[in-house]
Amino acid sequence: QVQLVESGGGLVQAGGSLRLSCAASGRTVSSYAMAWFRQAPGKEREFVAAISRSGGSTYYLDSVKGRCGMSRDNAKNTVNLQMNSLAPEDTAVYYCAASSKITTWSSWASLYDYWGQGTQVTVSS
Repeated sequence: QVQLVESGGGLVQAGGSLRLSCAASGRTVSSYAMAWFRQAPGKEREFVAAISRSGGSTYYLDSVKGRCGMSRDNAKNTVNLQMNSLAPEDTAVYYCAASSKITTWSSWASLYDYWGQGTQVTVSS
């Protein structure tokens, strides 16, 4: 079983950047397909980005394509989400998730077994 802890959230002005990290313990992140989801107030949880177990494939929500990059750092046992050109609509709690059920990527939250507690991202206009 893996435990996930997100960090790197905060308050940033529109157009700014943040780098979110998800630190894993208990198991190595290389054992899982990983993803980031987000949930804004009053809205359902939304897929943001995913990376395959090998790290060779990534997939992004259309609205973040070209602005975000997800990566693995197996040496540090983390996955990261670099977010650029942030906009107020990116404001949400961002969650890291791990799946033992798939080796590729998926935007389906139901396929992810393990979740972090989330980190708040607030983008001011």
